[in-house]
Amino acid sequence: MLVLCARAAATRGNNKPYRKARLGLIGAALAALLAGGCATAPPTSLLAPGDPGARVPAVRYSSVTAPYTRQRPVEPLPWRERNERVVPQAGQ
Repeated sequence: MLVLCARAAATRGNNKPYRKARLGLIGAALAALLAGGCATAPPTSLLAPGDPGARVPAVRYSSVTAPYTRQRPVEPLPWRERNERVVPQAGQ
């Protein structure tokens, strides 16, 4: 739609070929909106929130802070020793 409008603005004097295309797109969009309004309504069981017999999923508790682990500052270790701990061994 934007491409057609840009072309129409660029050719200001000669926009007849694009007029049909714009009308076609507008007509297609209007037809889609009208057809969407004719769709079937959802079942009435979904539309009755006050129905005491309506089925609902079970409620369960889940903590929002569950994956949290407390991390306290520590003294830094010598970097050579730390690196040697994680270096792959020759036999691996």
